[in-house]
Amino acid sequence: MSKSHAKAAVALSAALLLAMPANVAASRSNRALPPSPQRGLAFVQQHCASCHGVTANSRSPNPESPPFEDVANKPGLTVVTLRQFLSDSHNYPAAMNFTVDHARIRDIAAYMLTLRKPNYRPQP
Repeated sequence: MSKSHAKAAVALSAALLLAMPANVAASRSNRALPPSPQRGLAFVQQHCASCHGVTANSRSPNPESPPFEDVANKPGLTVVTLRQFLSDSHNYPAAMNFTVDHARIRDIAAYMLTLRKPNYRPQP
């Protein structure tokens, strides 16, 4: 590639980036971040703990809402099936009155997988 072609490509890329709405750019940069259990925990403590037990050995305030530890320890659960479950769970977002973007779902799944235990048995 010649220098003039390289400069033109850089200029075009910069122009496209500047023309991109800020929320699209932010969404793309969030997807580029690796999943973070710490971000996932912070999110679920703020948004999910009123119904679900979100930490190890915790009970759910709403008896109809499973503790995250129970979900994380389901036999056969994988990161892919967990992300899909989180995307499709409980008529969401209608039941929660907010939406969760895909990057945040990746964070939540990363956190929930930290709750796995060998020989886990749900609390009675």
